[in-house]
Amino acid sequence: MILPTKRLSQDRSLLYVGAEILRLLDEPKTVSRIWQELQSARSAQSELTSLTYDWFVLSLDLLFLIHAIRNERGRLEKAAL
Repeated sequence: MILPTKRLSQDRSLLYVGAEILRLLDEPKTVSRIWQELQSARSAQSELTSLTYDWFVLSLDLLFLIHAIRNERGRLEKAAL
């Protein structure tokens, strides 16, 4: 689930989706804005499978757990390393 496996393609692994989210966080954004931008980016690339909202939220959870993102006043931003 976190990493790709024989039954889980690379583009659906939580690390891959998390990396896509981090790429979109060039400025603080709301969760809904990130979700919309991620859907747009994935639809532009026809080889990527569609992503459900719950899988998106799991990716956000993983990013919070590893301290890669933080919530500041209702907006997500990359955490300072």
